[in-house]
Amino acid sequence: MPSVDEQVAFEQNPHLRYSTMRAEAPVSKVTAPGGLSVWMVTRHEDARPALSSAKLSKNVEVGQKVIEQNTDSEEARLMFATELSAHMLNSDPPVHTRLRKLVNKVFTARAVERLRPRIEEITAELLDEMERAGRVDLMSAYAAPLPISVICELLGVPPLDQERFHGWVTAQLSGDAERMAEATPALLGYLDELVASKRDTPSEDLLTDLVHASDGDDKLSAQELVSMAFLLLVAGHETTVNLIGNGMLALLRHPDQLAALRADHSLLPGAVEEFLRYEGPVNTASLRFTTEPVELGGVVIPENQLVVVAIASANRDEAQFPDGDELDITRETGGHLAFGHGIHYCVGAPLARLEAEIAFGRLLERFPEIRLDVDESELSWKPGTVLRALSGLPVRVSAG
Repeated sequence: MPSVDEQVAFEQNPHLRYSTMRAEAPVSKVTAPGGLSVWMVTRHEDARPALSSAKLSKNVEVGQKVIEQNTDSEEARLMFATELSAHMLNSDPPVHTRLRKLVNKVFTARAVERLRPRIEEITAELLDEMERAGRVDLMSAYAAPLPISVICELLGVPPLDQERFHGWVTAQLSGDAERMAEATPALLGYLDELVASKRDTPSEDLLTDLVHASDGDDKLSAQELVSMAFLLLVAGHETTVNLIGNGMLALLRHPDQLAALRADHSLLPGAVEEFLRYEGPVNTASLRFTTEPVELGGVVIPENQLVVVAIASANRDEAQFPDGDELDITRETGGHLAFGHGIHYCVGAPLARLEAEIAFGRLLERFPEIRLDVDESELSWKPGTVLRALSGLPVRVSAG
């Protein structure tokens, strides 16, 4: 198991270790926090097939058994609280095929585009508050409240419930067994009530559409709806928070790139793709499990093993992205894996892109002279190996 110092160093900057692993041991067994033994895949050429391989299961029941065989960690065992885990990210075909088909019926380009005016409104309100303050933590003042407000609009969560909702979700992602155990029943109970309310009193939101979506006689069950709402909440919130925070830090660290984007907003879509590649919100993909021996990068991984794809490493692999450690908002970034690959490719990718483009565009329009309000050495990343998440991003803003 890595020492505490080694773990902290990795969490603050995983890219040094990833570079070494890609060169020396691109597919290797490592010990994750909590003592979980996993096979880590670090090169792009191995990561892409690993993300789409049918030999690597995402099934929640398979995962529970494999984890129990590989660790005594209570935190690891709580990864798959059954009531919140029966969604398409934790399933294989044909179950995944059925769930994805029903979700795709309602999570359409039109449904996402329908949110644009509301995203613009929320963004403007947050920027007004930032302007009044002058100095803010960009994470708590902008990067966090924007996505939680948007996803709550999507699910039809009343505004008064959003703060509680955020607390529960943060606890679920903390990796802390006590916080997770405390938050799970509260979140479950709330989502149960929310799903029931959408069934009895339909409204104009995605959760209502999911409740009433059908494929012939097939509909999502109550438990599937609760798990799906949880997936959309977590996937639609924390990842976008970190996309905005990480992307803005990348710009602040590269004044030439910030100046180029400020001068030409047509670069925005490409810049968002580069933020996703360079310092994306996801460090490692969700766990996969071998149901039979699998060969990746010339290494045979036995059955009943845990496999994790290091997205942050694959996205800086110089074999795929020349000068991968450099930020270049004009880069042709096709092929990054920030949203995954294969059948589990993120269904919410269009929404994340829309939110990010509006968030960065409006922020730079309103505050072209935005700058860090602390020395860069004072910034830190949150503990954990799944997400790349800043603890805070103090900035000074001025309108024009």
